[in-house]
Amino acid sequence: MTSWPKTKTQTRFMPQRSASRVRTRAWCRVDLAGGTLDLWPLGLLHPGSRTVNLAIDLPVEVDLALAEMGYRVRQGGSEVAANSPRELAESAGGGLIGQIALDVGLPPSILRIESASPLGGGLGASSALAVATLAAADALAGGKPSSATQLARRARDIEARLMSLPTGVQDHFPALLGGVLEIEYRPGGERVRSLEVDIESLGDSMLVAYTGQSHFSAGNNWRIVRRRLDGDPEIIELFDGIRDTAQELSEALEKGDWQSAGKLVAREWSYRSQLAEGISTPVIEALLAAANREGAWGGKACGAGGGGCIVLLCPAERRRRIAEALEAAGARVLRARPVASGLEVERLALHS
Repeated sequence: MTSWPKTKTQTRFMPQRSASRVRTRAWCRVDLAGGTLDLWPLGLLHPGSRTVNLAIDLPVEVDLALAEMGYRVRQGGSEVAANSPRELAESAGGGLIGQIALDVGLPPSILRIESASPLGGGLGASSALAVATLAAADALAGGKPSSATQLARRARDIEARLMSLPTGVQDHFPALLGGVLEIEYRPGGERVRSLEVDIESLGDSMLVAYTGQSHFSAGNNWRIVRRRLDGDPEIIELFDGIRDTAQELSEALEKGDWQSAGKLVAREWSYRSQLAEGISTPVIEALLAAANREGAWGGKACGAGGGGCIVLLCPAERRRRIAEALEAAGARVLRARPVASGLEVERLALHS
């Protein structure tokens, strides 16, 4: 098994006889501040913009094996079958995999997918699936794999094509690199920096819980992008606040000041929840309030909100009590902690 290397992209699909089956594992993420600014060109319109996020040990696993004919995608007890990548891309349950198969020229294959994220959890699981599948195709093709940056951008563009909406890159880098990241948006491309953070200590003061409400981020994101491009002064002010908070958060995390970090996460949410109607919901606010009553320092909805998961920072000694309060209020607390390792790629014998 190998962790993710950073080398040149593969440009032609040439399956290796020694690698007729590949298994990959990528990570879901929680975003603490600066999400949405990864949607081009929003980050460029607010100089200094960055997203601060981290990989959590909820994996998305892809098992990709060559087949004699056709394409089959198996996930969660269901199966989608198609005769061609285009047919797969147009199917109800195989759109993302079909788009990837079209892009890389994937030969007939069987894909088995497992995801530890709740459906619509706002934890970047679809992006983790995209990079895991692209990495598996790279490994199956042989030669040198794509770099993390190349693969993240390719996955972003495939997702944008699938949804016909703008997509960003903040979900892809934690899936590939692991750890706590600062992704800064600059002319010419993003700069990704791994923050020096005590992962274990952070995990002791972090909680992730599923609200029970699935979310869909793309519609909200497009409405926000349009308002910003139209020069809406309210949106501009909110994004400035999100940017400034994310800048402060990186420093707090590297200092190990979880209390300040929690308050900054709460401040970021105060801006984010105003970006569009529906980002915050009564359920989200009730859960955050329940956690605050038990001593949490601050929290927010993950991703674009509207449901999905929430993330909280709290005193380690209050973590269990806060988890109980969240579950009493109807949430499901996830066994999710920060993870430092990156994407895993394993080449297997066909029948192993």
